[in-house]
Amino acid sequence: MVTPFTPDGGLDLDAFARLIDLQLEGGTQGLVIAGSTGEAHMLDEHEYDRLLAFAVERVDGRVPVIAGTGEAATARTIATTRRAQALGADAALVVTPFYVRPTQEGLHRHFMEVAEHGGLPVLLYNVPARTGCDLEPGTVAKLRNDPRIVGIKEARADRERIHALAQLARPGFVFLSGDDGSAAEAMLAGASGLVSVANNLVPAAFRAICDAARGGDRAKTSAWMDAVQPLLDALNCAPNPVAVKAGLAELGLCRGTPRLPLLELADGPARARLRAELSPFAHAA
Repeated sequence: MVTPFTPDGGLDLDAFARLIDLQLEGGTQGLVIAGSTGEAHMLDEHEYDRLLAFAVERVDGRVPVIAGTGEAATARTIATTRRAQALGADAALVVTPFYVRPTQEGLHRHFMEVAEHGGLPVLLYNVPARTGCDLEPGTVAKLRNDPRIVGIKEARADRERIHALAQLARPGFVFLSGDDGSAAEAMLAGASGLVSVANNLVPAAFRAICDAARGGDRAKTSAWMDAVQPLLDALNCAPNPVAVKAGLAELGLCRGTPRLPLLELADGPARARLRAELSPFAHAA
C-alpha cells in the first residue's frame, strides 16, 4: 500500500483509511504496510508506528497485515521487526539488505538472524533493481527449511527465476510474485499470488487475475491481463510510487505527493495517459 500525506507533509490517516477500505472491498487478501511502495524509508520511527498501528486497528483481523521491516543492517532489521510485532503485525516483509551488497552466505545468515530474533514470520523479499543484490534460488532453498521463514516475494520477472522459485514452493512456504507484469505467468507456474503496485488502484481487477491464474484458467487470465496491461504500461512513466500516487489522486482517494527526493507526477502527457487508462476502472474505485 502507498502511504498518503497531508498538504503539510504529515501522515494522512483519513486517506489511508479510505485506501484500506478500498482494498478490503476489492477482495485483497493481505496488506503490506510500509514497503517500498509505501515509502518506508521516508518515514521516521514515530510515523512508521502510527501507520502500522492504524492499519492493524482498521483491518481488525480481516486479512493479514504484513509490515515492511527490512533495513541495510541485520541488527536494525531485527529491531524494526520486533517493533512491528509489538504493534500487531502478522508477518514481516524483509527486503534484502540494500546498498551493502552482501554475499549469499551473508544473506543466509541475515535472514536466519531475523527469523530467530525478530518475533514474526518472515517473508523474504528480493528486488535486485532496488537493492543491488540478488537472493539466489539456492539460498532460498536453504532458508525455506526454517519454519519461521514462510515465503518469498520475488520481483525478478525472468522466466528462469519464476520457474526455479515455483519449484521451491511447498506447504508453509509460498512464492509470491513482486512484479505486476509477470505475475500472471508466475501464478500459472505455481506462485500463490502477488504483492502488487497497481492493485492500489484496481484491487478487484487483480483479485480476478489471481483467481483465474491460480485456478489454471489461462484464457480468463489472459483476458484480464489484456485489460490491465495499458494501465501497467502507463504506470511505468516514473519511479514507484510516483505514478500510482498520481493515479490515486486522479481517483480522488488521496493526494499524489510523495516525499523528496521523489517528485509528484506533473501535468503533461504521462499524467494524461494515466488518467485515460484509469477511466475504465474509475467507477469501480
